[in-house]
Amino acid sequence: MLITGAELADGRVRDVRIREGAIEAVGEGLDADAGERVVDARGRHLLPGAIDVHVHFREPGGSHKETWASGSRSAAAGGVTTVVDQPNTSPPTVDGDAFDEKAALAAASHVDYGINGGVTADWDPESLFERPLFALGEVFLADSTGDMGIALDLFEEALAEAAARDVPVTVHAEDETLFDESALGGDLGGVGTAAAADAWSAYRTAEAEAAAVERALDAADASDAQVHIAHTSTPEGIDAVADTDATCEVTPHHLFLSRENAGRLGTFGRMNPPLRSEERRAAVFERLRDGDVDVVATDHAPHTVAEKRQGLREAPSGVPGVETLYPLLLESVRTGELPIERVRDVVATNPASIFGIEGKGRIEAGADADLILVDLTNPREIEAGALHSACGWTPFEGVQGVFPELTLVRGEVVYERDPVTGAESFGEPVGRNVRDR
Repeated sequence: MLITGAELADGRVRDVRIREGAIEAVGEGLDADAGERVVDARGRHLLPGAIDVHVHFREPGGSHKETWASGSRSAAAGGVTTVVDQPNTSPPTVDGDAFDEKAALAAASHVDYGINGGVTADWDPESLFERPLFALGEVFLADSTGDMGIALDLFEEALAEAAARDVPVTVHAEDETLFDESALGGDLGGVGTAAAADAWSAYRTAEAEAAAVERALDAADASDAQVHIAHTSTPEGIDAVADTDATCEVTPHHLFLSRENAGRLGTFGRMNPPLRSEERRAAVFERLRDGDVDVVATDHAPHTVAEKRQGLREAPSGVPGVETLYPLLLESVRTGELPIERVRDVVATNPASIFGIEGKGRIEAGADADLILVDLTNPREIEAGALHSACGWTPFEGVQGVFPELTLVRGEVVYERDPVTGAESFGEPVGRNVRDR
């Protein structure tokens, strides 16, 4: 395949030749070979595919919410070419057998993938570390979906095990001793009321995150482990990471939604960590723009509509997001809120560098041909009915996004949308573990 006349994130207009799954050449005036497919990309941007280092594809144990096939199809349609699945499935990925069970299901993926291992009181590090882990974690310092919260001594043990094997550790940082139980008292009203929805944010306090981030960083420093703080939702948490060797991620829902959206979302806006104040949301977005955030990852955590319509105490935490990661950020590029180079770095270049993913996250000769083609002048409204996740809803309904026209994984077309008619097509499943150990 030859892609011609594409604008790269750095402003250069280049042709890109793809052969045998890799980028063979990036240059000007490249001539097409006989029979080679040529994609005219004039007026469009060519970017590296996103690496979403935080998804929950729910298999095994939760296939009514999402499957590897549906979740990866959603990823491909949004320009995500590599996903990393977290361990809080059923069974949890805390030993070699559970890893193998998940890996067999992941073979249905349309995009490349990594599988993380988890930590519980009965985890088996010996068999788990024999497998090709992408990372250890999400290690939960407070309960979330799957009830995998662990105590500080076990966390320190896990850090030591990971450090000894040079495996990074992803941390869900909340201190449940600082949750405000009084926020969940009384009559919270119906699902759609602002009082009910906002109570979850009041319950899982911003202070609980900041304290847990500090504790995780202290433990990491003592063990010399590589730590990555997941879904940092507060400026205080980001600032704590900034002057350390650790890294952090933020999610699109913490960048684009706040407690001001509580009335609209109801229990569909319940997630861990929760939505924060509009002031904190704006401060998190400012830190993304200024370079203090290393990664944007989705924490794609789908649940069914019926599950989310339960009362606040019963509704599970989590929102889908893998398909809207790039579109939301590219809309911020289109409106001038973010530079395109910054978006490229936080969704592709930085994740590849932080987690040591060879060949990913860049457009240069020799790199994997994980690419997306987008027209920044052609946004559209996000609609649940047009998305591909099995859960059937999105917290970003009606928001503008810039979606890819073409997504390639190692040179194979995994998603293509006709820019004129909007018709879609998908390639065949190409997933495989991208970490060779």
